[in-house]
Amino acid sequence: MSEEKTTKASQQEKENSTEEAEQDANVLSLEDLKGHIRFIEKAVSMKEPRYVSRVLRALSSTRKKLNHVVLWRVVSLYFPLVSSDKDFLLSFIDEPMETDGLTTTRPRSSRSAGSGPLSETVLYLYLLVLIHLIDTRRGIEAVGCADALVDKVQSLSRRRSSYELAAKCYFYYGRAYELVGRLHEIRSFLLGRLRTATLRRDIAGQATLLNLLLRNYLQYNLYDQAFKLHSKTDFPESASINEWARYFYYLGRIQAIQLDYSSAHRNLLQAIRKAPQQSAVGFKQMATKLAVTVQLLLGEIPDRSVFREPFLRKPLQPYLQLVQAVRMGDLSKFAAVVGECSEQFKKDHTYTLILRLHHNVIKTGVRMISLSYSRISLADVAEKLQLDSPIEAEFIVAKAIKDGVIEATIDHDNGFVQSKENVDVYSTTEPQGAFHQRITFCLELHNQCVKAMRFPPKSYNKELESVEMRREREQQDLEFAKELAEDEDDSFP
Repeated sequence: MSEEKTTKASQQEKENSTEEAEQDANVLSLEDLKGHIRFIEKAVSMKEPRYVSRVLRALSSTRKKLNHVVLWRVVSLYFPLVSSDKDFLLSFIDEPMETDGLTTTRPRSSRSAGSGPLSETVLYLYLLVLIHLIDTRRGIEAVGCADALVDKVQSLSRRRSSYELAAKCYFYYGRAYELVGRLHEIRSFLLGRLRTATLRRDIAGQATLLNLLLRNYLQYNLYDQAFKLHSKTDFPESASINEWARYFYYLGRIQAIQLDYSSAHRNLLQAIRKAPQQSAVGFKQMATKLAVTVQLLLGEIPDRSVFREPFLRKPLQPYLQLVQAVRMGDLSKFAAVVGECSEQFKKDHTYTLILRLHHNVIKTGVRMISLSYSRISLADVAEKLQLDSPIEAEFIVAKAIKDGVIEATIDHDNGFVQSKENVDVYSTTEPQGAFHQRITFCLELHNQCVKAMRFPPKSYNKELESVEMRREREQQDLEFAKELAEDEDDSFP
């Protein structure tokens, strides 16, 4: 009996400690949200959008701390007792129990309690509730909240202090519709908002809406419309790094479908580099899968180290098998991998591109046969490549010869392929072309890095002043050195 009492007491202590830890976490989360709202009010009063940017950068960590208790308290704190917005938001949140005690002291604000919060604060509270609905997989309710949020954004569309916050609202608005499979319904609305954002020079909204439209078109395989949108719009240079990463990824998908593999591979590498290094694992996995596929279509074999990254090892396992089949020119293994992992490839939006690799596998097999045999019959070529007849093998070998894949001649009458002697590749212009391609890539990467650099405001004035002072000091030192030299010359016997 004493042991049972001890066990129950220890369990009760654990439950009490867990409840206390949850209450402490809720208190800290509530204080963080109060600090974020103070930053938003400061940004509006001082007309400094960098405070809003600071709040939005912390949104990824804030959403992990959101729950119904914290949201109920923060909505109750910042809205008046009688408010339609308050009633609307609380209808999506479960009311906390009395045991979830949080302080309900109203925060200090320059506005009176009866006038309600700032419009930007209302947007932020709506956004927090929408994110909570998305994270808890309440899709239908998230769509209703997103529609109300967008109505609030439209009423503030002329206030520059709300541009960055409105862009984030548009992003989660599109995400809510995507989760319920109704992304096509908001396409015309996004086009209208993109036109308005472009006219008002809303950089954040323009970049976000353009990416949302590209994602909308690609979700329904409307690649022509996506390409037309890209060709008729200019992505803002001063957009955030995350939006640039998304834009490069969507552009890479479009160009890959349109057979522009070189540009697609370059843009996908840019997307991977610009993605956050410590997060966005899913985005980097999708971009790497597509980049590996495009690199195979270019006739190149991806580096083995790509498949050894811890967060890429398991997701890229089907693509590693695919690379091995293409490298060996093994059609049977290629067909087996495609048949076994077809559902995964379709989910990754790479299935259509992978089907194009069939010809690359054949070309690799023809190249390996040409290197292994100086002379081989067309029947043996058909058998090794698993083709239906020697005639089909002859056509494939002729195409490989025309494309410059192999150096050989075909004897049609006797039915064999005669390989030519291997030519020293360094006597051709191929190394020069490869070197030029690497130089071009490095220069473009340097230009992108220069464009991404940021400097503190008006710091260049101080640098210029220090340079001028340094020049004056050097000039004085030179004059002093000349005077010393003249004195020494005069005193030298």
